[in-house]
Amino acid sequence: MIHRYTTFIKAINLTIDYVILNISMIITYFIVDNTSPFWTDNHYLPVVLVFNLIWLLAANITGLYEHVLTKDSIKTYRGVIKTYLLFLSFVGFTAVILIGTKSYFITREYLIYSLIIFGFLLSIWKLIFLSIRKSERASLIDNRTFVIVGGGRIGQDLHQFFASNPELGYKLMGFFDDNPENIKYKDIYSGLIKDCIRYVISNNIDEIFCTLPNSESDKVEQLMLEADKNLIRFKFVPEYFDFAKRPTYIENFGHIPVISVRPEPLENMLNRVIKRLFDCIFSLFIILFVFSWLFPILAILIKLGSKGPIFFVQIRSGRNNKPFKCYKFRSMKVNVDSHKKQATRNDTRITNLGSFLRRSSLDELPQFFNVLIGNMSVVGPRPHMISHTKQYAQLIDKFMVRHFLKPGITGYAQINGLRGETKTTDAMLQRVEADVWYLENWSFLLDLKIIFLTIWNSLKGDENAF
Repeated sequence: MIHRYTTFIKAINLTIDYVILNISMIITYFIVDNTSPFWTDNHYLPVVLVFNLIWLLAANITGLYEHVLTKDSIKTYRGVIKTYLLFLSFVGFTAVILIGTKSYFITREYLIYSLIIFGFLLSIWKLIFLSIRKSERASLIDNRTFVIVGGGRIGQDLHQFFASNPELGYKLMGFFDDNPENIKYKDIYSGLIKDCIRYVISNNIDEIFCTLPNSESDKVEQLMLEADKNLIRFKFVPEYFDFAKRPTYIENFGHIPVISVRPEPLENMLNRVIKRLFDCIFSLFIILFVFSWLFPILAILIKLGSKGPIFFVQIRSGRNNKPFKCYKFRSMKVNVDSHKKQATRNDTRITNLGSFLRRSSLDELPQFFNVLIGNMSVVGPRPHMISHTKQYAQLIDKFMVRHFLKPGITGYAQINGLRGETKTTDAMLQRVEADVWYLENWSFLLDLKIIFLTIWNSLKGDENAF
């Protein structure tokens, strides 16, 4: 898909958002503190710079300015809300941590009013933009005619895709294949492959999409050469499409295109830094303000409840399947099966206190030290016992994919009720699919959502926590 004005519209969106942000701060300045010209006030100019940089960071994380012409209105507004909330979070963190000790730097009223005005003006502008885009979408899209060479399943799927997405501006003019029986829609069959170039030239077709298999590479190469000679754009759909039934992306190593089978947001260095920074801050907060006073109480109760150590230490599978020591408060009586047998409902090994610890997830508190050490994250796939990793790696094809990430104290699977005992392979498969979805769709806001729902589920009780 080629849009004539994509880059221009993206730049316009970015520019107007920044204009609105800075206008909001100027308006608030005249409302709250109109003591001197805004641009000469040394207290406020650093704030302007920080706000602008934070908005750029938030928009980059959420991908706010990507696909500005094709994203539907709901997704567009959802992206704006996500970016604004992330912007508020970063601004709040900056205000409290970095400039909170200098109350004279900016007033609380200035901070609150400027953010409210910015949010209001931003929402109005996005409504205006979506209204303009809706009425002018046809003129912003470069309408193109095309033909498909190859009537197999890939060609049929491509035809269905463009038929289902007319807003992309592509109009199919015909199919070419040496086996007419391959064409499902006989009315759009236009001839043999050797007739393609002549037809395209005589009908002023813009593009050729080739879906021929690798076994017909000679025909593909000949078509490509003839298309280049006649100034016809030629696009090739790789046969690998049959194996990758998901969105993929291509990296180029020199002249060699390499297709990645799944997106991994945490392969981006900035995303990894954000996640690690949050892990450290959140873990320190829990350790200093929760664990510090709760530990002696739980330690005494655990000792009084049954003989054995306070902590239960187990070797579990970590990132890249590297084993690590996972720490928990001991919730069971000391037993020989603890390193190979999952806890079950009404398990006789669980102590009275342990039952409460497990239902409330308080037994996981020591794992915040694992997070600080760096072998776990606050959010991620739950780590399994080594024996279970070996077992399920043989039964579930994608099981090991979850080990691309650091294991987490909580995860996307857990907030969707996929915690506790896995009695069947299907139960574990559902958990693995949730973990892989998290791997492919990670965002900072998703982590915050998972943490919030984990706390909420702990307070209201989870039937699968035992």
